[in-house]
Amino acid sequence: MLEEMTGDRCQVVVGATAIFAGCPSCVRLQSASMKQLRSDDADVFYEVAGSGSPIVLLHPFPANHELWPPCVNALETSYRLILPDLRGHGDSGIGEGPATMAKHAADLANILEAEQIDRAIFVGVSIGGYILFEFWRKYRARVAALVLCNTKAAGETADSRAVRLQAAADVLERGTEPFFEGLITKLLGETTRRTRPDLADGALRFMRKMSPENVALVQRGMAERQDSVDTLKTINVPTLIVTGDEDQLTGVREAEVMRRNIARSAMIVVPRAGHYSPWEQPQEVGRILRQFADRAGTGAH
Repeated sequence: MLEEMTGDRCQVVVGATAIFAGCPSCVRLQSASMKQLRSDDADVFYEVAGSGSPIVLLHPFPANHELWPPCVNALETSYRLILPDLRGHGDSGIGEGPATMAKHAADLANILEAEQIDRAIFVGVSIGGYILFEFWRKYRARVAALVLCNTKAAGETADSRAVRLQAAADVLERGTEPFFEGLITKLLGETTRRTRPDLADGALRFMRKMSPENVALVQRGMAERQDSVDTLKTINVPTLIVTGDEDQLTGVREAEVMRRNIARSAMIVVPRAGHYSPWEQPQEVGRILRQFADRAGTGAH
């Protein structure tokens, strides 16, 4: 079934339900359907499941929406879940040029229009958090509440920008496998790597859906992102900050910066979790998200 949107920027195609397989922790959302949206210069795919107040869940780099079902399947009975493959990730196209935070934020706005959602709760992990800062700056009226998970507000430094640009060049020259193999040791906590090799294998499985070109353009887009510390002070919706006690990339220190600067925000540290905390500790993070949504979800529709 093809559903056309007003204007010439968006089209939505409803496809078959996705099936999650390949690791013991993968879970299929029972009511899920995959949709395709033409957002400016890229085809963006996203999954919709459940019914009720909407929650939009943004996965980390270099994952895709398959990270979420083990964590949020319990939300499906009470909430309408929107799980995009971010631009350049999973099945979504990359478009022309770097995948900037502005492009990602525009993709989200187009998804909301396609799904006739006025306001939603937004959950963003890592790059998902970076995108939500940009989304807040441009579309804050559409945000009912925020969960900022394993992310940070500080912008790129000269050194971190150089690292991202070098990584982009390396994957184009050597392919993605050396990059993913090196990255997995930073993304997953020590406990997960030691006790759950199936989760490491599963993470690598969905990473491998990204091409070298897509990895490079997403890295270049992140290299351009602006500092968002001042933006934190403008956030005035219910906000929860989640991090893992084994997160090497952002962790408690960056979470504390967000907590101090967002009025009336709360912070939770998930035990035995690294940078991919919803994947590593899905039941605990799912419980946290459900409790927060139940308290904050009345403004989403």
